[in-house]
Amino acid sequence: MPDCPPRWKTPEPRTARGARFDPERVDGLLKAFSELRHTQGEWAGRALVPDPWQVAYILAPVFGWVTPGPDGEFARIINTLYVDIPRKNGKSTLCGGIAVYLMGADHEPGAQVVAAATTKLQAGFVFGPVKTLVAKSPSLKDRMKPMQYRILHPKSGSYFEVISAAADAQHGANIHGAVIDELHVHKDPELVEALESGTGSRRQPLIAIITTADDGRTGTIYARKRDYVEKLARRVLKDPSTYGVIWCADAKDDPFAEATWRKANPGYGISPTRAYLRRTAAKAEQSPADLSGFLRLHLGVRTKQETKYVDMGVWDRNAGMVDTAALEGRAAFGGLDLASTSDLCSLCWDFPNDDGGHDIVWRHWCPERAFDQLNDRTAGEAAVWRKQGFLTVTPGDVADYDFIRAQINTDRERFDVRSVGYDRWNASQLVNDLVSDEAPMVQVGQGFASMSAPLKQIKHLLLEGTPVSPRYRHGGNPLMRWQTDNLAVAMDAAGNVKPDKKRSGDKIDGWSAAVNAMAMLIAAEPEARESVYESRGALAL
Repeated sequence: MPDCPPRWKTPEPRTARGARFDPERVDGLLKAFSELRHTQGEWAGRALVPDPWQVAYILAPVFGWVTPGPDGEFARIINTLYVDIPRKNGKSTLCGGIAVYLMGADHEPGAQVVAAATTKLQAGFVFGPVKTLVAKSPSLKDRMKPMQYRILHPKSGSYFEVISAAADAQHGANIHGAVIDELHVHKDPELVEALESGTGSRRQPLIAIITTADDGRTGTIYARKRDYVEKLARRVLKDPSTYGVIWCADAKDDPFAEATWRKANPGYGISPTRAYLRRTAAKAEQSPADLSGFLRLHLGVRTKQETKYVDMGVWDRNAGMVDTAALEGRAAFGGLDLASTSDLCSLCWDFPNDDGGHDIVWRHWCPERAFDQLNDRTAGEAAVWRKQGFLTVTPGDVADYDFIRAQINTDRERFDVRSVGYDRWNASQLVNDLVSDEAPMVQVGQGFASMSAPLKQIKHLLLEGTPVSPRYRHGGNPLMRWQTDNLAVAMDAAGNVKPDKKRSGDKIDGWSAAVNAMAMLIAAEPEARESVYESRGALAL
């Protein structure tokens, strides 16, 4: 394996049903690549032979792993490829080689292969190199016909072209392959989503996204894809049909050290050359205005990227075992978060132990109408959570508060519920009903003053916990593991923190409920919490 591993790499689909690795398919791909010719610089005219790192980390996993279809014929498992890599690492050549292979060597009759561009100008940048690649390769002279806006493969009735609008992708779409270059320039998801939806009738389609990093904006199609791949790499989600690799430096790395350049650039020394990066780094070091571009374009650093508030390794080591039967009669402090009526609602019970640790139990509800969208966003994991009992799907289009009311009252009969903290947003009717049931409901402010201490206390407990002695024992709840990976926080000038739903990767309602529950516990036991932050340094967390 080449000594230039990506910072993030999703699992190869070796555990998919019937999966096997077919080296002959990879050999066929490499043979097709070798018939192409470099078109620029000192390599012009030479055969296009992928570098070992491109084969090991990109081409072999995508084109080698296959599984039998309904007809018994083997097809690729991976249908989406995501490559996030700094400039000058052969990105355009890789895009072109994959596009040409899908069009003329993938044994797909009438293959429609497209490249996505946001403007006609960008379309030229995408189409031009592929057209030149084909025109300059002698072995393709009689097999492919470069036209002004399209490349034809007459024998199979296939073609390659560039499209720049969602309408073009949807018109007669029966897409076998698509190459999306520089995902971060796509201002909305429409074109990408149209391409993805146009592959449904193909046996082994492939959407290849090959891009450089963005500037850390949230809510974009780039942010969504990048976040999804990182979740797959961290094993938060599972999706054998998607494979992704991301090369980048870490925020703490010295951007001017050669070791950092090598870490972020798998082609370092050849393309980009050492001299090129030395010159570019020297310019960035002298000019703060150039530093951000250097970090993003040449080190793959998302310049506004958020640091995870809770490290997944820290979360996992606090899993432990939560025996709900043993919790009956125990003192419990509740937290309720209702989000919106058409989305996820969460209830958290916090059971403090005599040794200062906590057992945590969550309940989550989702209206039936919102379930399919949640299931799609979690690559099918929501269906697993539902089956395992971690998620309750309620009938109808909106949250059914009767389910939540009934569950809280059932839990009150089992546990010694001292108080239930809630955010007043969306909660008025349910809270009124629970108050009439004599439930001890307490409103919790959602600002820094109310949220910071309990959120920092939860993080402190997680950091203090070990696999042998977890301090915030959550039972390995998979739905909450997903939400923990989503969690982002807002911080004020004084260092106070609170959960930030707008900046988080996806839903964090279970975390909001947990913070509300911890707020109730702190309020009930002020003497026990009196100096925890000063004595243990929690304010610095």
